[in-house]
Formats: sequence, C-alpha cells, structure tokens
Amino acid sequence: MASSTSLPAPGSRPKKPLGKMADWFRQTLLKKPKKRPDSPESTSSDTSQPPSQDRLSPSLSLVTSPSLPPTHASDSGSSRWSKDYDVCVCHSEEDLVAAQNLVSYLEGSSTSLRCFLQLRDATPGGAIVSELCQALNNSHCRVLLITPGFLQDPWCKYQMLQALTEAPGAEGRTIPLLSGLSRDAYPPELRFMYYVDGRGPDGGFRQVKEAVMRYLQTLS
Repeated sequence: MASSTSLPAPGSRPKKPLGKMADWFRQTLLKKPKKRPDSPESTSSDTSQPPSQDRLSPSLSLVTSPSLPPTHASDSGSSRWSKDYDVCVCHSEEDLVAAQNLVSYLEGSSTSLRCFLQLRDATPGGAIVSELCQALNNSHCRVLLITPGFLQDPWCKYQMLQALTEAPGAEGRTIPLLSGLSRDAYPPELRFMYYVDGRGPDGGFRQVKEAVMRYLQTLS
C-alpha cells in the first residue's frame, strides 16, 4: 500500500514540461517578427525605394520641358539669305536725299529689308564700277530711281543697263520708280517693264516694298 501511495498520480508529470514548451514556442514566435525589419533583406528593400524615385524624376522633367535645338535664320529653307542684300538702290547724285528716304522706309518697315546704298555701303578705296557690279549681283532686287537727274547722268544710264544685264528678263527683280517725270520721258530700255508712279502721297515707296516682298516670297 505504501508503494502505491508514493507513486505520483498519472498525468501529473507532462503538465509542467508541456507548459514550458508552449511558453518557449510562444516566445520564439513573438521574437521573429521583431527581427524581420532589422534583417539585411528588409533594409535593402526599404533603402532602394528613394533612389528609384530619384531616377524617375529626371525623366519626367525631360518630358514636360524638353530642350529644343537652336534655330538659325539660315535653316528657314529660304534662299533669301544666299545674297547679301534684298534691294540695291540706283540713283543720281542729286537724288541722294530721295534715295536715303526710300532706303530708310524699306529698312525701317516690319519686313526689315536689307538695302545697298552706294555712298553708304560701298567699300572705301574700292573701284566704283566693280563695287556697283558686285552690289547688283549680291542683291535680289534693284530699284531704279528715275528722275530728270537720272536721265541726264551717264553714270545712271550705265547703272540701268548694268542692272538689266545682271538679270535679263528676270521678272520682278528690276523695279523702276518714276519720280518727277511723265510717261513720255520713261526710258525706252524699260518700256517692257511696268513702273511705280512716284506721284503718290508716299512717293511710291509702299508699292516698291510690296514689289520686293512679292519677289522674295517666290524664293521661299
């Protein structure tokens, strides 16, 4: 009987070890989530996000504000810039003031025409004839300011003939501006060309500008 009472009751031994094992598993499971943020894999994934956003921002800025290549007047596709001048004004010495007014009108307009005026733009020391021929060759159009002084000046007649020689039959390139003369005094060399009547309020300057612009538009 003593031996039977000294033995522990069945089922009393495993209660304490099982409780300890459950507590150990419970603590182990609770510790693992705390270690995950500190793991190398988690830190690398967290730190990689800001650089990826920085890499995207430059590409977005290029899309919203692209850099455009510089533009040049020579890239416009027009052959206007193949010559140095748009207009070469031929006049007599006594009509210098009228020629200067015409050039000021053409250069000061919104079109900003490039004009050659011999006494202003000729190279000092250059030969008069060669300077004139070069100016006529380097100009798209030439305006002949025909006045009584123009008809009486042999040099002006040479300018007129040279202008016709530089562009024979070129429609719209040679523009006669008749000022202070009747139609009967119109030079016979120019009878096949319409002239601009300078008796208007603006001296025919507006018609000269429109004639030059019409020709320049054919070059584009």
